[in-house]
Amino acid sequence: MTDAPWLFLGQSFEGETQKLLLNRANRHGIVAGATGTGKTVTLQIMAQGFSDAGVPVFCADVKGDLSGVSQAGDVAKFAERASAMGLELTGKAAPTVFWDLYGEKGHPIRATVSDVGPLLLARMLELNDVQEGVLSIAFHVADKEGLLLLDLEDLRSLLTYVSENAKTIGAEVGNVSPQSVAAIQRALLQLEQQGGKSFFGEPALRLDDLIRTSLDGKGQINVLDSTRLMNNPRLYAAFLLWLLSELFEQLPEIGDPDKPRLVFFFDEAHLLFKDAPRGLLEKIEQVVRLIRSKGVGIYFVTQNPADIPDSVLAQLGNRIQHALRAYTPAEQKGLRAASQSFRASDAFDTAEAIQALGVGEALVSALDEKGAPTMVARTKIRPPNSRLGPATDAERAQILQNSPVRGVYDTAVNRESAEEVLKARKAQATRIEAEQKQAAETEKLRTKQEKEAAKAAPRAPARKASSRQTPTEALLKSVMRTAGSTITRELLRGVLGGLKRR
Repeated sequence: MTDAPWLFLGQSFEGETQKLLLNRANRHGIVAGATGTGKTVTLQIMAQGFSDAGVPVFCADVKGDLSGVSQAGDVAKFAERASAMGLELTGKAAPTVFWDLYGEKGHPIRATVSDVGPLLLARMLELNDVQEGVLSIAFHVADKEGLLLLDLEDLRSLLTYVSENAKTIGAEVGNVSPQSVAAIQRALLQLEQQGGKSFFGEPALRLDDLIRTSLDGKGQINVLDSTRLMNNPRLYAAFLLWLLSELFEQLPEIGDPDKPRLVFFFDEAHLLFKDAPRGLLEKIEQVVRLIRSKGVGIYFVTQNPADIPDSVLAQLGNRIQHALRAYTPAEQKGLRAASQSFRASDAFDTAEAIQALGVGEALVSALDEKGAPTMVARTKIRPPNSRLGPATDAERAQILQNSPVRGVYDTAVNRESAEEVLKARKAQATRIEAEQKQAAETEKLRTKQEKEAAKAAPRAPARKASSRQTPTEALLKSVMRTAGSTITRELLRGVLGGLKRR
């Protein structure tokens, strides 16, 4: 570990030391240049320089050759160049941890669907505004109903649930179009076929496992193997932006430290901004502007500074520009933009110097103690201590075997989440519906059987009236008979008596 408060970048053509101050390294930076001009080597010497100073580093290895930072370099072929700079060059490796979203050439990196969120997920899936709105509604429903979104299967189940209940959900939060849900489902299938399925899930990456130092105080260099990931550039860009956002949200404010807490190199940075919607660009600008107070330095690596929006480019204080070629009008415009981004020198024309630079040479302008950019200087970049070129498969396997996070992320975990909960709900609803249907059919059958039994039963013959009198009826008849006899006798007596008196 070095005690110097700066990184040695190289030596100017005039023999002056070019350095990057550690207490200004969180003001971000850019490493630009055409293919084959030495950008990757510059990234490698900066990463190892930060590591030697005790600063952890995260960088993407797009071509596979950055993995050589894990192996001691053959310094004999650079002895002359190092001697000219007064540099005592020794071959040494940096403490390295390999990562890979697909788990093939490094430890898997995972994040949950909830952690990524609807904005970045829509970017991965290339959704339009309407579809992004439906996706946001799905996330709202998940939050409201306490559904964990961990992997793509959870999101699929949630979208099916939202579609089946579109009328109820739409009345509360807005229209949910079945066509939009179907489009999102198709995009998820494409993402899964491109390998995105392995990224979503648990155990999710803990930032503490990136911000580590070795026992001798050197910062851990986290190398993300991106050789396969570059086949899906939107996933690559969205993943790195998610990681930046997580750093921004989780790390506490520390102001301007003596050295950064973490340095983040974003290779092929133009992929982050290509076709990005306005809302995403605003988020990137916010993260870049504010994350420096969290002690994080961001360095964009790209071919041309014109690839980066002006609002973001203005935040990049430390600049290293390798050679550019300007054969087309678009390239000439980019050349002018690159030259105008430096503090001009009286000794040479910046635009001409950029085109005349050789391999391993660059224009350098870094921030001084007052935070002002130094005058641009033509610089020979120092040679690296580690290997130029990739690590072998055997060397990579040995690094993984001795990794401080070995076994932590290598096996996926699938705990109960939205998919299982919604499946259980559906099974319960199906069971209840089946029970109700069975009960209704049983009642219908019982009623039918009762009706059929009633039809089949023989009719009882009508009962004849009984000739036998009850005591009451006999008494009543006797009274009536007696009364009738009396009246009859009296009538007869009255008639006969009257006749007799005459």
